[in-house]
Parts: sequence; structure tokens; C-alpha cells
Amino acid sequence: MAAVATGAQIIAEALQAQNVGFMFGVVGVPVIEVAMAAQAIGIKYVGMRNEQAACYAASAIGYLTGRPAVCLVVSGPGLIHALGGMANANMNCWPVLVVGGSSDRNQETMGAFQEFPQVEACRLYSKFSARPSSLEAIPSVIERAVRCSTYGRPGACYVDIPGDMVTATVDRASVRSASELVVPCCPTPPVTLADPKAVAEAVAVLKASGQPLVIVGKGAAYSRAEEEVRDLVELCGLPFLPTPMGKGVLPDDHPQCVAAARSRALLQADVVVLLGARLNWMLHFGLPPRFNPRVKVIQVDLCPEELGNNVKPAVALLGDIRSVVCQLLGCFREDTWRFQSDNEWWKSLKEKMNANERVCQRLSACQALAARSSLPMNYYTVFHHISELLPHDCIIVSEGANTMDIGRTMLLNRLPRHRLDAGTFGTMGVGLGFAIAAAVLQIGQKSRQRVVCVEGDSAFGFSGMEVETMCRYKLPVIIIVVNNNGIYGGVDSQTWSELDSMGDLTTIAPPVTLLPDAHYDQVMAAFGGQSFLVRTPQELRKALQSSLDDWERPSLLNVLIDPTSDRKQQEFPWLTRSNL
Repeated sequence: MAAVATGAQIIAEALQAQNVGFMFGVVGVPVIEVAMAAQAIGIKYVGMRNEQAACYAASAIGYLTGRPAVCLVVSGPGLIHALGGMANANMNCWPVLVVGGSSDRNQETMGAFQEFPQVEACRLYSKFSARPSSLEAIPSVIERAVRCSTYGRPGACYVDIPGDMVTATVDRASVRSASELVVPCCPTPPVTLADPKAVAEAVAVLKASGQPLVIVGKGAAYSRAEEEVRDLVELCGLPFLPTPMGKGVLPDDHPQCVAAARSRALLQADVVVLLGARLNWMLHFGLPPRFNPRVKVIQVDLCPEELGNNVKPAVALLGDIRSVVCQLLGCFREDTWRFQSDNEWWKSLKEKMNANERVCQRLSACQALAARSSLPMNYYTVFHHISELLPHDCIIVSEGANTMDIGRTMLLNRLPRHRLDAGTFGTMGVGLGFAIAAAVLQIGQKSRQRVVCVEGDSAFGFSGMEVETMCRYKLPVIIIVVNNNGIYGGVDSQTWSELDSMGDLTTIAPPVTLLPDAHYDQVMAAFGGQSFLVRTPQELRKALQSSLDDWERPSLLNVLIDPTSDRKQQEFPWLTRSNL
């Protein structure tokens, strides 16, 4: 008797053949059987509370491992909820595979349950979007989707599975026959090298510079180029600046990191080596007044379409970041060159760094002292105490406006791929999904690295119910909600009461306000996790230490701060509006 398999089993086995090990989703008709089939063959399934958070989680796995995870969604609204995660993955260049159930094929155009043009819709948010023509075609379509998600610039891919395909059966022999010409598992992406002539030109430009700067982007982290980048920076004596998720490729406390003099470094550098970073809004488009108008850019990127965006590079090096840095290293090792640490450029950067650090030390000391006698706390007091207690190898997830920006400077990263935040798309709501993905991965790897999710109260609200997911799977994530009662900032309880007494809050309450002193900690307590309401530095330290000691369950610290607390004035804020 011929062996038969259901569509759900074929999907699960095709995913396993592509070394897909994780699946996140929200099940319902018609994909329940797909999740069950995946679990049956060893794929880890994490049931989330919202498809958007599920897609964020799956994409974070792609970034952290280089292999896409699956976001499994139901038809219509389920897929639509996941589109935000797909867009975020595409903008961040992270691989993710979304598998969506859809209405039965024989009901198309009839007004079927949750009928929606899913393949067409996903083409706006993905690199590849397709529906297999038959059960036999499923393995080849999934192989293509995984390959597209990882090859070239990584991104999101979508595979549509009609409901009648999920439960239909097929002879396994016919599936094998149809897949004979398909690679069982797509290889890792091919490594590409830059043109040797361009590499030699880049070396010459760098040697002729008087004020060089290396900018390390998350592309360097994704390509696992940390050893090569470190060797290049240290061999050549170059100052470097990490982008937010490039933090940790080299330790933030590395002596050649000039993050404390970021504005001066960007403004005065005459040659910038751009390693896997883009000259978009996060780097002020590479344009004046943030950059030297005569700066020469040596741009290293694996995407040819990215070369020359906003600023024409002096040298364009197309290729894998790790491989191209190896090429540069080969040239410098053959003909040794080192930018001396006693020159005027290093002196200028160190002078600015020392001045900024002195200001920060005075500010932190004053604030820490003030926090002992006056409450509520401010951002800098909170981050000062958090930074003292966090393990050096913890994975930091962060989102929120001031919460994320201040955290970038005060919570140091010393290891690559240990910081996840709002990223290129500036997406709020990613935090808890990212944290769940990182924790699931750490448990699977039997690692003892903590996952700490530092959230603004507004950011937490986007996906706060995912704390139930953390409790259900016993993920020891530590969530720290820095609660200032609003978006950017709110009002205190007394002011809120006064506003409430004046009439209709929809016409009176400032749009940025949230409910003052909301007990987000009780959300965690409701599901059995550790919860803390924190008002003082002493309570903060005690609660964080207790959370770090507990490896059995998640924790949430609801840290109440002054609603008027703000970050110190920046010479150049992150968000730059182009006047072009």
C-alpha cells in the first residue's frame, strides 16, 4: 500500500528539510494541523498572542541565527496582522518565512471565509510571494522561499497554503518524484568578494586620510564579521563608531570606540569606512551639516542597489562584509600601515570623549544623589543602576523613545548580536517578540545568557499580552518598563485628576498622555511571573537582582519615573529631516 501524507505533513517536512527549527504563530482554521505536524517532527512551535509579535519573533531568530524561522498565520486578518512584521524584517534585512493559510481553492471569488488576495498583498512586503500549484510542488516552493529570504539582501518571504491543501493527502512517492531536481536543503548563501582593484583603491584612500572613521553596522553583525572587524580596527589603529545594532561587534568599551564623541567623529571625518550600514536617517543620510561635505566614503555592502544611496562613494566594495574585510586585512598585513594614536585626529576625538564623559559622570552622580532624597526618579538614575547590575553577556532588547535612546549610550554591549531594538524602520512594539525569540534560542542552546527587555510604557502596550506567552513557556525574560505615564512624557496623578475634573478627557488630555502610575506589573502577576512596582533606586536594585537570580520564570519591573524627565540636549538628534 502506498504511503500517503497530508499537506500539513508535507509542509512540515519541507521546512525541516530546509533546516528551519522554529515556528511562531497564532493557530486557527486552516493552519492548526500545520503547527501540530511541525511539532511532531521536532520543529519548536511557540504560540503567540498576536501575529505581529509572532512575526517579530520569527524575524529575530533569522537575524540571530542566519536561518529563517516561520511565522504561521491564519487567513485574512491573521496575515494582515503579520504584514507589520514582514515590513520590519525587510527594512532590517532579516530573513523570515511567513506561511499563511488561505480560503479553499474551490471557493475563490465566492466570498469565502476570510478570503483575501494574500499572495498579491504580500508582494509589497516581501522578496518572494507564491502559492504552490499542488501538494507535490510544496517542497520546491518552500526551498525557493528559504533561499530567497537568505540570499543577497535578506528579507521576508511568503508561502500561501489554501485550507483544502492542508488536509488533502498525497502519495509520498509523487512528492519525491516532483522534487527530484530540487536541492534538498538550499546551501548557505554564497560568499561574494569585492573586485581586488577596488579593494586596492580603498586601501589607498584610507592610507591617505587624515581623519578616518569606521562605522560598524548591523550588516557586519549579521555576517558574523566580529573577529575580522576587530583585527582591522586594531591592526590599523582606526577609531570606530557602531550603529545601534552594530553595538557589540566590537565591545562598546573598546578603547578605539568613539561613540562618546559621535557628533564630532561624523562631522569631521574625511574618510568613512561604512561596514554593513546604510546612509539613511540613522546616519543623517551622510550629508552636511552632520557630515563633512567633502567626506570620502568607502562603502562595503552586499546589495548593489545600496551602493551610492544619498552619497556617491569614493570606493564601492560589493560583497559579503566578512569576506571584504578579510580582503582589506590581507592588504594591510602585506603592506603594514597604522594610523598613529598620537596624531591630531585621535587627540581631538579623545578630548571630546573625555569632556562628554566628565559631564555624564557629574550628571549621573548628581542625579543618583538626588534620587536618594527626591522622587520620582529620572531616566539617568534608572539606567545608572540597571547598568551596574546587568551581566556583561546579557542580550538587551530595547524600544521606546527616550528609553531606547538613553539606553543606547548607558547600557553597553560587549558581544555581537546582543542588542535588538526598533531598528531601521523605527518600529515600536517589537520588544516582547524579540525577547521571546532570544529567550527561546538561549534555552535551545542551553545558554545562561539573560534576556533583558527595557521598554517605555507606551512601547510595552503594543504587545503587553505576550507576557502570558513568556509565562506559559517559562521564559526567564526580565522586562523593565520605564514608566513616565505617556508617549515621550505624560502627566502626574494630580494633574490627571485636575484634567479629569474639567470635563471630557478626549478634548482635554494631551495626546501624549497615558494613565498615570499604571500597574503594568500586575499584568505579569496575573500569569504567575515575578512582578515589582519600583519607585526608588533601592527598590530597583533589589527587584532587578531578584529577577536575575530567578531562572524559572519571567519578571516585570514597573519603574515609575518623573513624567517630565527627558534626555539631555543632543548636538545632533537622531531624526534628521532632509532639506533636499
